[in-house]
Amino acid sequence: MLPSALVEHFHHHARDCDKLGSPFTARLCRLLPDLLDESTATGNRVIRWSGNPRAAALALRLTGGLHALALDGNPVLKAVYPPNELGDAALAEAIRKTIASDDAFLDAYLDSAPQTNEVGRSGMLLPGFLTIARETGLPLAINEIGSSAGLNLVFDQFRYDYGSKTWGDADSPVKLAPEARGGPPPLDGDLVIASRAGSDIAPIDIENGTQRRRLLSYVWADQALRFERIEAAIGLARRAGISVERADAAEFVRERLAERKHGEAFVLFHSIMWQYLPQSSKEGVHAALAEAGKSATADAPIARLRMEPLGEAPHATLSMTLWPGGETRRLANCDYHGRWIEWTGPV
Repeated sequence: MLPSALVEHFHHHARDCDKLGSPFTARLCRLLPDLLDESTATGNRVIRWSGNPRAAALALRLTGGLHALALDGNPVLKAVYPPNELGDAALAEAIRKTIASDDAFLDAYLDSAPQTNEVGRSGMLLPGFLTIARETGLPLAINEIGSSAGLNLVFDQFRYDYGSKTWGDADSPVKLAPEARGGPPPLDGDLVIASRAGSDIAPIDIENGTQRRRLLSYVWADQALRFERIEAAIGLARRAGISVERADAAEFVRERLAERKHGEAFVLFHSIMWQYLPQSSKEGVHAALAEAGKSATADAPIARLRMEPLGEAPHATLSMTLWPGGETRRLANCDYHGRWIEWTGPV
């Protein structure tokens, strides 16, 4: 039997899944607390989980492991996973059997935090990049921390539709159409990418089939559009030769700042990853930016663009800090998965 705090964690995540359009994963999270016990290594691991399960995204780790097995053709799971629609009793029995038969696999899957690399977030980030390009008038050297597989590093190769305004190649296989609440964000200005680099403490190598499958496993099983979109983004990133560096975020930021060039705007960006960073890394990133910001000039500016939670708001916030000056501005409120954006910045 799971401790009450862990039961609430799974139920809390189920509510999040409902809000974010994944009723199947919500059902799964409500069923799992009654299917985990001390008879398996997976159950034991969850029952004895140390630390904050929400911060560790424990429910996502386990649902990701189950989805990976379904993607690999596990016949018991494939029979009950989307697009099939079976009742809770059949789904619970299939999960119970799978936890017993694939215990070692699921236990090992709990070792790593989820890496969704949600490309829908590029629909939130694009207006921020365009704002930096307009205000600096320079090519952008983009640098991402928490890159996972680096799919958002090719954001400029996607097609965007904000209703009355569009941006990008109409023939791109990745098409994003977030709801533009209150009207579309400003999309004017020339965007030139001078360079692109990313880092992660556990990067996903998109040239490795097993690692690609792991990335796909964290896409919720009933969200076919997201699944197709990330597969298309993987294809673009592979053609672009994207490779993510294995490095601590603070170390990566320090090294990249030391290499910045005149005639380019150095841009550090990240999306829905800050909560996973240890405090020492957060402090290191802040210190590196503050120190480099002292020597930033109009010909060599520094920008930080981030899409992250802010306080207790039920949505993410797109914020930009620009040096010289170091002023921070909130540009937009946005959905965690990129389903909607509400522009609040300059128009």
